[in-house]
Amino acid sequence: MVVLSKPAIHKSKHCPTFFPGVPLIDLSKPDSKTQLVKACEDFGFFKVINHGVPIEFIKELESEAVKFFSLPMSDKEKAGPPDPFGYGDKKIGPNGDVGWVEYLLLTTNNQSGYQKFASIFGEAAENFAVKKMACEILEMLADGLKIQPRNVFSKLLMDEQSDSVFRLNHYPPCPDFQESNGRNLIGFGEHTDPQIISVLRSNNTSGLQISLKDGNWISIPPDQNSFFINVGDSLQVMTNGRFKSVRHRVVANSSKSRLSMIYFGGPPLSEKIAPLPSLMEGGDSLYKEFTWFEYKKSAYKSRLADNRLGVFEKIAAS
Repeated sequence: MVVLSKPAIHKSKHCPTFFPGVPLIDLSKPDSKTQLVKACEDFGFFKVINHGVPIEFIKELESEAVKFFSLPMSDKEKAGPPDPFGYGDKKIGPNGDVGWVEYLLLTTNNQSGYQKFASIFGEAAENFAVKKMACEILEMLADGLKIQPRNVFSKLLMDEQSDSVFRLNHYPPCPDFQESNGRNLIGFGEHTDPQIISVLRSNNTSGLQISLKDGNWISIPPDQNSFFINVGDSLQVMTNGRFKSVRHRVVANSSKSRLSMIYFGGPPLSEKIAPLPSLMEGGDSLYKEFTWFEYKKSAYKSRLADNRLGVFEKIAAS
């Protein structure tokens, strides 16, 4: 008999308080390109407003997600198991990671994936505006870095073979668990996202935390009207380490349900990922070249908290 361990309880010296310094970027402002670059360098994380994604579209998606997660377990399991797409519960990935979460992992890139997506989300699946916003942000970042062509990042998401994923995470309330002694019940363990960029939107329940460069964890105030953006490992490599993929996690809430929707913008499987020549100071690459397929395969074999890029880093000559 296989016994799943309970979701991890993380002990910390103190419960993080809400962090007021999350970069807030108005995409309609002329200086937003500069702010985007700075946020990717300093945090690897920021939130955007005036993003052009209709709020009705987001509410419709969320409404359909709430309906799905409210179904009896027997109905939800018909959408699973996640191999890799479908419904999953508690168990995250194949390597023993567990969390206080149930989730739905979907792709729209092949016919069967799109049909599963459309069967759950109906007409909301037709207008995937979040992808368009992610591409616009990537083009603004290219402008801010003075890289030509400006679609050097965004074309990887726009490609017909783009390996992008849509994920819904539902963290039910956990009334049996009381926060004490500075402990947190982990909803989703610490990790970085392997793709190029992640676009996150959650309901108004707290739980998201990011790790600062000094290793301290900070809690991000919820904001259901904005989108949070994460730099992924692949973008860190393409910028030769100038942008940092952010380590983040979710802690469970004892009284309120948390629902998050994340679009992970990934390149085609055969795409070679390497630092852009114009961003290699002195001509030195910090990373070995790899295909997205190779990196994805390597990441899938790892635990959530592993440094997935470690095996692809070039060791500096001593």
